[in-house]
Amino acid sequence: MRIDILTLFPDMCYAVLGESILKRARGAGLIEINCRDIRSYTKDKHHRVDDSPYGGGCGLIMQTQPIYDCFMSLCEELGHRPHLVYMSPQGKVLTQERVKELSRLDSLALLCGHYEGVDERVIDEIVDEEISIGDYVLTGGELPALVLADAIARLQPGVLCADEAFENESHFKGLLEYPQYTRPYEWHCIEIPEILVSGHHANIEKWRRERSLERTFLRRPELLLKAELTKDDEEFIRELERRQHSDKD
Repeated sequence: MRIDILTLFPDMCYAVLGESILKRARGAGLIEINCRDIRSYTKDKHHRVDDSPYGGGCGLIMQTQPIYDCFMSLCEELGHRPHLVYMSPQGKVLTQERVKELSRLDSLALLCGHYEGVDERVIDEIVDEEISIGDYVLTGGELPALVLADAIARLQPGVLCADEAFENESHFKGLLEYPQYTRPYEWHCIEIPEILVSGHHANIEKWRRERSLERTFLRRPELLLKAELTKDDEEFIRELERRQHSDKD
């Protein structure tokens, strides 16, 4: 898969892309992630890519021409039009399900806004969807684009050591992940749950499933409405509800 980040700050993005799992994945050719400098496509002699908003107001708006030409150049290089996502606080909030859907594409382009936003006309002209990483505002789209690129990259075959590395994680199957522990066995007079060293794999899996359900029930109960639950899961949740009501009484 190939991801192209359209940005005014490619060095900022490459600083993240050049570390850890993303660095190894790119180096091994498991995913291609490039940055294209929107400023390189401006026709302004001062390399300006923004201007004041019509109608007044503070701040600056990114202009249509540099963004459009940057994207068209990418399309010409690829030989096709990639799916273009504009990272925006006005977009739909990113979910693991949408990450999985986007990870199946051959190519993806991420547009990073800056200043007070992007001229609406270029959004209407070339953007396929807008995505937000949360209900808050950042100074630019670079960090959200890197979040999305990271989430997609780790789902590519070979990037993680095994599918199990992400299939049991929070949100992948609609639930929060169960608690995890490592050595030492005892720390600050707290021992890990005895079942995890019992060697009984079926009981361990049952414990992990119940802890995942319990954590989701307590922290993000709305996720249970969409999760795939077995009859045993549903009975365990009813038991959690009974305990909760009993504690309140």
